[in-house]
Amino acid sequence: MRVDINLYRRHMGMVFQQFNLFNNKTVIENIMLAPVYLQTHDLKVKKFKNFFIRLGNIFSIDKKPLYEINTTREKIKADARENAIRLLRRIGLEDKANVYPSTLSGGQKQRIAIIRALAMNPKVILFDEPTSALDPEMVGEVLDLIKQLADEGMTMVIVTHEMGFAREVATRVLFMDEGKILEQNTPEEIFSNPQHPRTKEFLSKVL
Repeated sequence: MRVDINLYRRHMGMVFQQFNLFNNKTVIENIMLAPVYLQTHDLKVKKFKNFFIRLGNIFSIDKKPLYEINTTREKIKADARENAIRLLRRIGLEDKANVYPSTLSGGQKQRIAIIRALAMNPKVILFDEPTSALDPEMVGEVLDLIKQLADEGMTMVIVTHEMGFAREVATRVLFMDEGKILEQNTPEEIFSNPQHPRTKEFLSKVL
């Protein structure tokens, strides 16, 4: 109960099944939104606290140090924009920076959703069926990006029915049914030598 869950959520990215981009904002505004909001919020909090520290120091012998402030709202926005452009360039969509999500394909939307999560420099990214809303031809470009992240060492938790992808990318596979973990092991063991009857039944139908 003493844990501030919002502090932990700052280090967790989320990629949704249905993209969840804001349709009234451009691509670059979608990517910049969270970093700018959080950093400007932190800036306001520090300024607010410094005001009361200065006030207290007027009447106190023991002077308290001020919180260090080495940025401005303008710099926060400029840095977030530069980072967003860098991420868009990485996935080859820099030319889509100022368009709205409604003009993009499903694969483009999902790749932008992924780099929107990356813009927060997360320690872990959670994926909820990242390819289920895509046309089959667009699945590959999204999976390729996720593979790149895996190769770079990003920790990811992925809910997926793409068994070939899970077998290739995962370091650990958990098979769940009706909200319970029935089996967990390395990809090699899960796919080659499943132990639970339900796992065997499922894999026999999808592989």
